[in-house]
Amino acid sequence: MASIFDKNDNAVLISRITALTPETQPRWGKMNVGQMLSHCQAPIDVAFGDVKLKSNIVFLLLGRIFKKKILAAPLFKKNAMTEPSFIRTGAYDFEETKAELIAKVKRFGEEGTACIIVEKHPFFGKMTFEEWDNLQWKHLNHHLKQFGV
Repeated sequence: MASIFDKNDNAVLISRITALTPETQPRWGKMNVGQMLSHCQAPIDVAFGDVKLKSNIVFLLLGRIFKKKILAAPLFKKNAMTEPSFIRTGAYDFEETKAELIAKVKRFGEEGTACIIVEKHPFFGKMTFEEWDNLQWKHLNHHLKQFGV
C-alpha cells in the first residue's frame, strides 16, 4: 500500500489534490469539492494534535472492534459513517482550503512520523505510525476517488 510518509506517494496525493477545480463534482456523497477539502483536513489535524476530540469508553470499545477491519480493508466504503465534527456543510474558499490541505499533506512527506503528535486515536485507541499512515492515506485516497482524481 502507498504511504503518506513516502515522498513519491506523497507527491502523487498532492498532484491529485492539485487536479481538483471548483467545478469538480463528486461521484457519490453530499459534499461539494470545497467541503471535501476541508473535511480531509480534520483527521490530519487530529493526528497533528491541533484538534482534540473527546473520547468515551463506548467509542473506544467500538473503535477497537472496527480498527482491524478498517485498517485491513483495501479501501474505505462509500458513504461510511464519519465523526460528526468532521461533517462539512458550509461554504469554503476553494483555493485557500486546497492550499491548506496540500500544506498538511506535504508535512507528512517532509517531517515523516515526527508530525504525528497523537499516540491515542479518539476512536481506535493506541495507534502505531504505520496505522496512522494507513488511515490517513486511505481517507485521502477515498475522497480523491470520490471526486474522480
